[in-house]
Amino acid sequence: MEDVAVIEDPAAAEVSLDPIRNRLLAELAVPGSAAMLAGKVGLPRQKVNYHLRALEQHGLVRLVEERRKGNVTERMMQATAASYVISPSAMAAVAPDPERAPDRLSARWLLALAARLVREVGTLISGGAKAQQRVATFAIDGEVRFASPGDRAAFAEELTTAVTDLLGRYHSETGRKHRIVVAVHPALDSAAAPQPETPGRDGEER
Repeated sequence: MEDVAVIEDPAAAEVSLDPIRNRLLAELAVPGSAAMLAGKVGLPRQKVNYHLRALEQHGLVRLVEERRKGNVTERMMQATAASYVISPSAMAAVAPDPERAPDRLSARWLLALAARLVREVGTLISGGAKAQQRVATFAIDGEVRFASPGDRAAFAEELTTAVTDLLGRYHSETGRKHRIVVAVHPALDSAAAPQPETPGRDGEER
């Protein structure tokens, strides 16, 4: 079982978003049969089997074992991943494109960048899995508290300067191209929603 799987096929995305099938995927973090799952989700075994077949058809669950019980063969199924991410490529015609309106102060542009990141890394993961190769990536995740909007602006300027300097020193006209995305946004706190601040150019909170 993979830690995270990327769903790129629109039909598979539709199947995974069904509430019952979504619940079955969660339950199948450990192997289970239709009979075992029926009691957990409150559905007849035949109905569970119907949903399992749909999930199996789209590669979201797989057969891990068959057990013979009298005249019945019990199929033990397991989700192919512990978690799933639906790639924007599943909705390619309406997927956000950061090239349309680049604006580093726009939250919607940041969202478009994040969508592209999911799409591209998802494609790399899928390709790497088929080739049985790991994808070379690097990421940093952290939190910082700014005493004032001015401090945040100064931080953004210093960060821009530092990244621009690194790009200038290490960029080469040869070798494999890599994409770098640096983002700063208010962190969501489970105890309280982020407080509004000064509106940006598109009317969003900054």
